[in-house]
Amino acid sequence: MLDQSYYEKADEIIGRYGKKPSSLIPIMQDIQGEYRYLPGELLTYTAQQIGVTEAKAYSVATFYENLSFEPKGKYVIKVCDGTACHVRKSMPILEALYKELGLSKKKHTTDDMIFTVETVSCLGACGLAPTLMVNEEVHPKMSPEKVVALVQELRGEGA
Repeated sequence: MLDQSYYEKADEIIGRYGKKPSSLIPIMQDIQGEYRYLPGELLTYTAQQIGVTEAKAYSVATFYENLSFEPKGKYVIKVCDGTACHVRKSMPILEALYKELGLSKKKHTTDDMIFTVETVSCLGACGLAPTLMVNEEVHPKMSPEKVVALVQELRGEGA
């Protein structure tokens, strides 16, 4: 059960776009932008408020890969595993992240909700491979050593 403040924030976001079915995607994006994930209860609530079925709302939300029903950490690290990054050894970078953060293919977010690690098919920076992103910032030509240093810097250990 979500705190009432979540519904109040949803009402504020819905108010920006209007209570109409065509507002579903921008509302979902803004809710996720606020909480770093899309709480299922808020998706159901939004659907009711804008006049779409719950099934339709979930259908749209699950279609878009960038929308997530799972809470994410403060830092979302996306490791590229596209062809250019893969052949330039992106998987050792991912393994170094998993080891440093105590994560795995099945556990993507640290218990303290600071880090989430995901793999993506392409970041569109093939010439800078291997590449990863932290939130919206691209980090080119990474290595396992560089990624450990980056995590330590994000934790505040490198300061």
